[in-house]
Amino acid sequence: IQGGLFNDLRIKSLESLLDIGFDGYAVGGLAVGETQDEMFKVLDGITKYMPNEKPKYLMGVGTPSDILGAVKRGIDMFDCVMPTRSGRTGLAFTWNGRINIKNNKYQKDDSPLDEKCTNLNLNKYSKNYLNHLFNTNEILGSTLLTLHNVNFYQELMTAIRKNIKNSTFDDFHDKYIDKL
Repeated sequence: IQGGLFNDLRIKSLESLLDIGFDGYAVGGLAVGETQDEMFKVLDGITKYMPNEKPKYLMGVGTPSDILGAVKRGIDMFDCVMPTRSGRTGLAFTWNGRINIKNNKYQKDDSPLDEKCTNLNLNKYSKNYLNHLFNTNEILGSTLLTLHNVNFYQELMTAIRKNIKNSTFDDFHDKYIDKL
C-alpha cells in the first residue's frame, strides 16, 4: 500500500490491492524521512480499511517505539535493519532506552548493558568492556552489540505478544513508548 502521507492515495492503493486479493497486506513508503507522528497518522488513516482477518505488514520500520506505535494501530509484522546496523555502530537498545556504548561515560561502568535482557546471557559483558571493544575497533564489539539488539527485539516482541494476550498492551505501550 503506497501513497506517501496522502490518505486518499493510500486508500486508492489499498482498494486496488483488495480487488486482486492477497493473503496479507504490506504498508510501504514509510520511515523514509517523515516524523514518527506523521507515520502514525498514516497508519491511523489506512489500517482501519485493511481486512482484519489478513496480516498487516509494515515494511522497513523498526525502532522499538515505531514498533510499539504500529502494533497499537493494528500492524502485525515488521522488518528492519535497525537492530543489526545499530549494533555494528555502537548503539544498543535496552529496556531503559538507547545506549551509545562508545561514549566515554561507559569507560569505568562495569554494569551490564541491560539487566532485564536474559535470553542470550549477554550481560556477562560489562559496558566498560564493550566500550573498550568499540573504541579499539575490535570486531567482537559489533558482534556482541548486534546479538544484544536482536535479543532485545525478540524480548520486545515476546512482551508485546504476552501483553496483547493478557489485554494489557495499552499499559505496556504507555510505559515504554517514550522510553524506547
